[in-house]
Amino acid sequence: MSFYEERKKYENFDFDAFFEQVTDADVRRAINKDRLTPLDYLTLLSPRAEAHLEEIAQKAHRLTVQHFGRVILLFTPIYVANYCTNQCLYCGFKATNRLERKKLTPAEVEEEARIIAATGLKHILLLTGESRSKSPVSYSMECVEILKKYFTSIGIEVYPLEEEEYRELVDAGVDGFCMYQEVYDEEVYARLHPAGPKRNYRYRLEAPERACRAGMRTVNIGALLGLHEWRTEAFFTGLHADYLQRAYPGVEISISPPRMRPELGGFEPPVKITDRNLVQYILAFRLFMPRGGVTISSRERAELRDNLVRLGVTKMSAGSNTAVGGRSHPEAVGQFEISDGRSVAEMAAMIYSQGYQPVYKDWQMV
Repeated sequence: MSFYEERKKYENFDFDAFFEQVTDADVRRAINKDRLTPLDYLTLLSPRAEAHLEEIAQKAHRLTVQHFGRVILLFTPIYVANYCTNQCLYCGFKATNRLERKKLTPAEVEEEARIIAATGLKHILLLTGESRSKSPVSYSMECVEILKKYFTSIGIEVYPLEEEEYRELVDAGVDGFCMYQEVYDEEVYARLHPAGPKRNYRYRLEAPERACRAGMRTVNIGALLGLHEWRTEAFFTGLHADYLQRAYPGVEISISPPRMRPELGGFEPPVKITDRNLVQYILAFRLFMPRGGVTISSRERAELRDNLVRLGVTKMSAGSNTAVGGRSHPEAVGQFEISDGRSVAEMAAMIYSQGYQPVYKDWQMV
């Protein structure tokens, strides 16, 4: 049994009919429950629930402070390679896009690491692009050996691996895993991934489970918002997170709700996700999974990220750059355009101004 079978249970579920039947009383009932069912969660994602966002926000704030305190963990990504064998229609790094392909040498990885470490950050996310030939697991392990000198927590966002490969990375010093399913609707997924290994929907969907079994301390998942109807994508992301938390209670499970940003290929998202939609998603998830983490990246503009601090978010990126070696070579082309370009110091100052504490380190590798 895996989440693939759980997802299949809703294959013929009529979401539109469900949303049409939701009443204000249903929404209030879901808000006031201590433990939500999946359909309660879906109720809070419904159009009807939009009229109750203030009440949902108040409870989301209380739950977040109860389980996480008034803290925001800061991290940043480090892109070490952009080679890719996939043709995802929406990605700036897709194989058919014309850009300089690069993989950092050990010396270049160390240079980027020194620049990032000088900001005080201790949590980092390693990204390689999706090419086994150009960025094999051995290359990730080589990078990890360098990064361990500067950071206390290292996460990976790479192509799906086998369980044993995740275990090798854990043994090497990796403690965090991040992977976006991109789209939970299997038919839409197939259209958006016409060629390349990433076309294998189920293998990607089950990667977080392999990472959990391999001993990852933290696992972060999500759907890329804008590729399909957001309410159902938010629903399945929440269900996936809940499934992982129940199956692997020793792992810290979190979600990211990233929205599409402009990229080199000029892909136009078929669905527009408003700020209000994003807020509703985060609030509903918090009530559904009070102990689940929520990560907001620099895809979102500064003003919105400031306002999200009190609404259930637990982790934010700072001083981000999506280009390979982009901190030492600012002219490099990134995977997508970031929206919030504030430095680590600026993000910390903002968090302090909200009455919260920025956290640079909450884990020490053995």
